[in-house]
Amino acid sequence: MTGPRPILEVDALERRFDVSAPWLNRLLEGKPRRSLRAVDGVDFDILPGQTLALVGESGCGKSTIAKLVTGLHAPSGGAIRFNGDPARMQMIFQDPFASLNPRWRVGRIVAEPLRTLFPETPDTQVQARVDELLRTVGLAPADASKFPHEFSGGQRQRISIARALAGEPEFLVCDEPTSALDVSVQAQVLNLMKRLQKEMGLTYLFISHDLSVVRHMADVIAVMYLGRIVEIQPAADLFAKPLHPYTRMLLDTIPDLEAPRRDRAPMGGEVPSPVSPPSGCSFHPRCPLAFGRCQAERPQRLPHVHDRRVACFAAEAAADV
Repeated sequence: MTGPRPILEVDALERRFDVSAPWLNRLLEGKPRRSLRAVDGVDFDILPGQTLALVGESGCGKSTIAKLVTGLHAPSGGAIRFNGDPARMQMIFQDPFASLNPRWRVGRIVAEPLRTLFPETPDTQVQARVDELLRTVGLAPADASKFPHEFSGGQRQRISIARALAGEPEFLVCDEPTSALDVSVQAQVLNLMKRLQKEMGLTYLFISHDLSVVRHMADVIAVMYLGRIVEIQPAADLFAKPLHPYTRMLLDTIPDLEAPRRDRAPMGGEVPSPVSPPSGCSFHPRCPLAFGRCQAERPQRLPHVHDRRVACFAAEAAADV
């Protein structure tokens, strides 16, 4: 018996950016063309109603994947299959102030997807829908007459969520939706998103650098490093038994309220340049478990190594013991 069909399928996805010097400089100085591989062979599926979180340090390719999935960037290779109506995919951006038109009133901002996707809708119905959406995200209908600068950061993100919901989406790409907010406001917005997901049957691709945030949100967590997924597991399994050394390093940075004085090893080393990544496993210069093979070969997520959950030679060796 087969399970439900994924709403999103990502297969061997790649995105390269040309970071070469200008043509004349290359000609005069003999410099070669250079490319940055921001996304390097990424694959994952998301089931309807599920939240998959992409986590990792800044520059690992998370936000590039969000833009690829929503069509803001074109893939350099691989495939993205959205098994639904593309018009029912929406995005919540990281900075709610930058993503809202400061010259538009909130009512016009929230109504814009309705007027674009359903142009035949009468103005009275549009207004009623805007009022309903503002109530849904914890704001008042009277807020429709205000401008974005009149709201706090958390309230602006609620406006962004209302705008995303106006298009009646089934799939939301959430690119660091709480990173610009205070911790107390973060919790309010995350709880709102969880409630809306349950009530409306939404599916989320959730981008974050903060494992403590995705622990609250995600069903499945994919850990990215330098453009690749190095580990992907159900959230409960990842926190209980992380398989990749990088995942363990990330988990060790999360504060523990039950043991606030515990020794926590800082993240060692720097993320290598994606323009000239290390040979073999890109994590090996920072990895405490690295050995010779790690410098020469690039690990893959294989079926016989923890059921394709991890790309790591150390984890593969442990699985064989």
